[in-house]
Amino acid sequence: MGLALYWVVRYPAPLLWRHVVSRLLFGVFVLLTTWTALVVLKQSDDFVVWVLLLMGLIWGADSGAYFAGRAFGKRKLAKFVSPGKSWEGVIGGLMLTQVGVVIFAILSGFTLTQWSILTVIALLTSSVSVLGDLTESLFKRHEKLKDSSHLIPGHGGVMDRVDSLTAAAPIYVLLLSLAGWL
Repeated sequence: MGLALYWVVRYPAPLLWRHVVSRLLFGVFVLLTTWTALVVLKQSDDFVVWVLLLMGLIWGADSGAYFAGRAFGKRKLAKFVSPGKSWEGVIGGLMLTQVGVVIFAILSGFTLTQWSILTVIALLTSSVSVLGDLTESLFKRHEKLKDSSHLIPGHGGVMDRVDSLTAAAPIYVLLLSLAGWL
């Protein structure tokens, strides 16, 4: 994700990502780490709960960012990569994920310590999901594509449904493991 952040921040500067081999290696790495994270998650007794929370964080960040960005968006997040995204949208997305964390923690009977740990996990996971979305936008912009497919009309394609997941799943599973929850 450090490399993805570097590419997004430096775009459109001519960098190594423009070479097809670099993009291929990056894609293989992203898919392997995502697959590994999901395999590790699958081994958990609470697999369904953790997967639903991951999806909720990703969807919450995406939906919150969309609505907050439309309502309050002024400062561009990455104007050359994805001109419609704003810092206000990111903040709105992170805020919505925290609403979900509060509900999840209360329903799960979490202690204040567990709640605090989950708050950090949610903030980091949601932030990385935004980076995944920006990275996919960078690759689409480089290829001069608006959508990665037309399977879901108006939604940017299949990759727009999984770009955040491929970025967020590895960090999410790592953090859950470090917290001792996996």
